[in-house]
Amino acid sequence: MKFVHLADLHLGKRVNEFSMLEEQSHILDGILEILREERPDGLLLAGDVYDKPAPSAEAVTLFDSFLTRLSEEGIETFLISGNHDSPERLAFAAELIAKSGIHVSPVYHGEIDPILLDRGEEKAAVFLLPFLKPAAVRRFFPDAEIAGENDAVRTALEALAPTPGRKRILLAHQTVLGAAPSDSEEITIGGEAGVSAEVFRGFDYVALGHLHRPQRAGSDRIRYAGSPLKYSFSEADHEKSAAVIEWTGDGEIGVRFRELRPLHDLRKLRGTYREVTDRAVYDGPGREDYLLITLTDEEDVPDAAAKLRVFYPNLMKMEYDNRRTRAEQKLDGAEESPEKTPLELFRALYEKQNNAPMTEEQEAMLRPIMEKIWEDEL
Repeated sequence: MKFVHLADLHLGKRVNEFSMLEEQSHILDGILEILREERPDGLLLAGDVYDKPAPSAEAVTLFDSFLTRLSEEGIETFLISGNHDSPERLAFAAELIAKSGIHVSPVYHGEIDPILLDRGEEKAAVFLLPFLKPAAVRRFFPDAEIAGENDAVRTALEALAPTPGRKRILLAHQTVLGAAPSDSEEITIGGEAGVSAEVFRGFDYVALGHLHRPQRAGSDRIRYAGSPLKYSFSEADHEKSAAVIEWTGDGEIGVRFRELRPLHDLRKLRGTYREVTDRAVYDGPGREDYLLITLTDEEDVPDAAAKLRVFYPNLMKMEYDNRRTRAEQKLDGAEESPEKTPLELFRALYEKQNNAPMTEEQEAMLRPIMEKIWEDEL
């Protein structure tokens, strides 16, 4: 059996106030070309179809066109909602479009029925697990001990029905502990964030979404597809691809990658104003790329951003790196705690205001409140 694994389309996204819709339309065309060439048994789309729970009309139209073309090509598609999606909106008319070979995860209700695939002697069961927060699982398993995200996902997966004689394939949209995040992802607020790769034991392949860097999560059978486009400058060195998953005759899993080529790249340039503007002569089509330009001049260049846009019209961001900015960063860094979770920040604030640490009972009361705030914001 062969599957193509994608995730994190984020249709409708804006990066530094630049609309990505044209870029996304181009990359979806490229994905369709790859699918026509590969003719997989299924496309696995692991969440964050849209960038917002209430996507723009343009984003919805783009995705509608993509699904229509997938159906016309006869490519069976399996997709789940991510933390940026509204599960209710995404699952609208799911039973109807399933007849066209497009399978969408329903709103989580404590049970997940597998979708059974039969390709001659090859048989598979595909499970669609939408993005889960602990509160959503506690509702259906009131007697289970669910302290955080790991417990929630483990509990949901333990309730899945057995499917003997079939490859078990799971789509999920969670943070696996130890995987490498990017700046363009949204952190989880409240509770214990992240799941262990151990909760996915018993699956032949786990198609993950949420983290934007393509990567393994412990093994080749547990993998993040990554986003098909670069959505922050922390991803400038990423190589975006579609993962092609196949099982060999002896049952071993093989993974290879098809490059995804953007209409315009997202990259960084660094140097003095003179060096950067001189380079524009040699950049050719690269002048249209989305850029972060770091100027190293010790003296600020008047109206530098406006002048640079004459050479690089899609300049997204400009900054300086010199003695002055390094001194400012050193002062700012003494006050910031970028690695702390929201719960840890609240603990520090509480202790500072009350001259005493929070108790376990207070933390237990705070977690569901923070989760509820997060649910309301999504």
